[in-house]
Amino acid sequence: MSETPGRPMKFPYTLSAKMAQFPFKFYLEKQWIWRYWMVGIAVAAPVFYKIHKMANSPENVSKWAEIRRKEAAAHH
Repeated sequence: MSETPGRPMKFPYTLSAKMAQFPFKFYLEKQWIWRYWMVGIAVAAPVFYKIHKMANSPENVSKWAEIRRKEAAAHH
């Protein structure tokens, strides 16, 4: 393992140095958005899954294939 430097750079000019010195822990603890982000994903995921399953059901796929077939026939 590499050891952390004894003294951080005064101005981190590389992307990796900026990421290493960024206070992620502070922002995760102090900002409300990060606390509710996971709750929002947990609440929305089942809803989106249900919509996905309904939209891609065999009945719905065949219904839309028939609609597109009629549209294509009307244009020719």
